[in-house]
Amino acid sequence: MLNVGDSAPLFSADSTTGPLDLSQWINNQPIVLIFYPQDFTPGCTKQLCAVRDSKALYERNDAIVLGINAGSLQTHRDFAEQHDYDFPIVSDSNGRIRKAYGVSKILGIAMQQRTVFIIAPGGKIVFAEKGNRPTEELIGVLERLRNKRR
Repeated sequence: MLNVGDSAPLFSADSTTGPLDLSQWINNQPIVLIFYPQDFTPGCTKQLCAVRDSKALYERNDAIVLGINAGSLQTHRDFAEQHDYDFPIVSDSNGRIRKAYGVSKILGIAMQQRTVFIIAPGGKIVFAEKGNRPTEELIGVLERLRNKRR
């Protein structure tokens, strides 16, 4: 798994909000990457609903949030629609993004480990933790980044 201080690998991919290219944000604003195991599961739904419900906090810190997993784009669209997620959910069906960030699979099965990365403007990883990280912890990192940029 990539660590704090590593350069974030750039990627282009399809998402629920259309094609995206990480390079469009990498130099301008913080990026939160949330690798989660599977759409429609209780833990993943709770994690991404917390992002949705904290939209104003992420916006105040000028952060873009991307959910990422191996599900199909259609499944991601259905998941996003059901829960009113207005942030991009990226389809990583071939595991290319997961592998670039060193996110492991859960017990060798198809689902990936729940992992969160925060990338500072300029492309360095400033947060890299496994598990469902509390929103307050992520917002705290983003606020420290914002204060450093002033």
